[in-house]
Amino acid sequence: MPKTTLYSRTGEEIGEVELSEELFAAPINTAVLHQVVTAQLAGRHLGTHDTKKRGEVSGGGRKPYRQKGTGRARQGSTRSPQFRGGGVVFGPHPRSYAQRLPRQMKRLALCGALTAKLDDDAIRVLDEFGLEEPKTRDLVGVLDALGRSDGRVLIVATATDEALILSARNLPRVEVIRADSLNVVALLNADTVLIEQPALSKMEEVYA
Repeated sequence: MPKTTLYSRTGEEIGEVELSEELFAAPINTAVLHQVVTAQLAGRHLGTHDTKKRGEVSGGGRKPYRQKGTGRARQGSTRSPQFRGGGVVFGPHPRSYAQRLPRQMKRLALCGALTAKLDDDAIRVLDEFGLEEPKTRDLVGVLDALGRSDGRVLIVATATDEALILSARNLPRVEVIRADSLNVVALLNADTVLIEQPALSKMEEVYA
């Protein structure tokens, strides 16, 4: 069973904590990771782009000129695609970019991402933050004590912690996420994954 060091908010090593084999010793399948990341990023695409077809463009109710006798090609409307101000041919229209993936595939990718972070020594387990009120300075002090204030930090909290969320709001490279809302993109983007110790049991309950 994999183990890692347990830290206090002052950066002291206060013991060891056992990690779930299902989450932190899982096979790392790069193909599955790529597919899940692609699907997750595609799901963020709003898909609100829209162009007007010739039937949606205003105007053009009258023939621009008579059918015969002009020597030019016959035209029925100035809103045809070949005219300036006409409709768009094969233009984009609102659609969903969401990709459906099996639940087991998403879970495999998530466990693989956690295992990769543990192998890269990017996992830090903290006993608790202990923030009684929102203070960015206190949170920065905890990150400095752990030596992880330079890169991108993903904080995994047990539940919605208002003081923690507000303390991290002014830190552009720090993201707070609940233990039951983990996603592969957030994990792979982070240089350090800082997990509260009570969140480990919640992660094992939801994902293992």
